[in-house]
Amino acid sequence: MPLTEVRYRGTIENLRRDIQALDVDAVLLLDTHNVVYASGFFHSPNERPIGLLVPVNGPPRLLVPLLEKEHAEDNWVGHVQTYDEFPGTEHPVLWMIRTSGYRRIAVDTLETRLFMAASELVDSLVLTDCVERLRYIKTDAELALVRAAARYADMVLEAILHESGNIIRRGGTEIDILAAGLTHAQAAMKRELGPAFGPTKCGLVGTVHTGVRASLPHGKTLPRTPVFGEPMIAGIGASVGGYHAESGVTFAIGGITDDQRPCFEAAIACDAAGRAALVPGASCQGVNEAALQPIRRAGLSSFLRHRIGHGMGVQGHEAPWLAPGDDTPVQVGMVFSNEPGIYRPGLDGYRTISTMIVGSDGVEVPSRFQAEHPLEKRVISL
Repeated sequence: MPLTEVRYRGTIENLRRDIQALDVDAVLLLDTHNVVYASGFFHSPNERPIGLLVPVNGPPRLLVPLLEKEHAEDNWVGHVQTYDEFPGTEHPVLWMIRTSGYRRIAVDTLETRLFMAASELVDSLVLTDCVERLRYIKTDAELALVRAAARYADMVLEAILHESGNIIRRGGTEIDILAAGLTHAQAAMKRELGPAFGPTKCGLVGTVHTGVRASLPHGKTLPRTPVFGEPMIAGIGASVGGYHAESGVTFAIGGITDDQRPCFEAAIACDAAGRAALVPGASCQGVNEAALQPIRRAGLSSFLRHRIGHGMGVQGHEAPWLAPGDDTPVQVGMVFSNEPGIYRPGLDGYRTISTMIVGSDGVEVPSRFQAEHPLEKRVISL
C-alpha cells in the first residue's frame, strides 16, 4: 500500500527533533523530493516554488501557488497557504519566509541570489541537509515499495528475454524490444496496483542498447536491429508509490563468445563482491573499492567508467553514494544500486544492475532477475 499519514507524521516528528539541534524555530523545505518525502504531496515541479514549512511547535504548512490550492488541500497536512503567481511582485520563496512568522529559520536549498534577500527578513537563516540524511534510512513501509518497484523492473527484463528473439528475427529494433518489455510490465502495474496508488508516482523507464554503443554507459535506445554475436545492455528503473528500484543485465545475442565471457564473468563477480562488502559500518567508498576489485583482477581496469552504485529512495539517484569521496557509514535500512560496468571503446560493453537493501544479517536483493537467470540463461536465441 502507499505510505500512510501515520508514516508522514512520524517523519515530521523526526524532522522536528533534528532541527531543534540547529537552534531554529522552523525549517522550510523547498527541494521537490524533500517535500514529497516529508508530506506525500506528489506534484510536478516547475518554475513555481512549492514549500513545506515544519515548525518545531505547531502544525506543518504547505505553501503553494494558487493553481495548486485544491490539490494541496487533499493532502493530509491540511494547512495550506497560497501565493498568486510566479515570479510575482515578491518572489514566492521570500513570501514563504516572510509569512512564516518565524525569525530563526532553516532551509534545505536556496539560490544564492535569494539568500541575501531572505537573510534580511529573519534574524537567522541556516542551510541544512537534515532531510537528506533522514532519507538515508528507509522504514519497513518504504522498503516494501522498493521491493515492489524491483519486481516490476524484473518483469521488463523477463519480457525482453522472452520476446527479443522473435522481434529481432522480424527485423525489429532496440526501440521495439524496450517497448515490448515496458508494455508487459506496465500492464501488470496498472492491473495490480489499483486506484490507491493513483496520487503517487508509479512508472517504468529504461534503455536498451547494443553493439558498439554498449560501450557508452548511457547509451540511447535507437531504431537499430541488433546483430548476432553482440551484447545487449538493458537497464530498467521502476517506481512504486514514489520509491525507486533498478534491475539490469547484459544479454548475449545468439551466444557468448570466448572474447565476451571474461567481461560477463567479471561483472558477475563484481556484483557478488559488492553484496559481500555492503555491511553495516563499512564506508560507502570502501564498498565501492572492494566491489570493483574483480574487474581490476581480470585486467579490465582501463574499461571502468563509473562507481559501483548510488542510493535510491524517493529519487532514482540519491545520497549516499557507493563512490570515491563518500565516507558515509553503511547502516541497516539503506538502499543502493549495484551496477558494475565494463566498457570497451569502439567494441562493446557489459553492465548488470541490482537493487540492494542493507539488513542486519546480510544484504537483501529484491531485484531477482540475475539470481534466477545465471549467465547461460541470458542468451537471446535467434
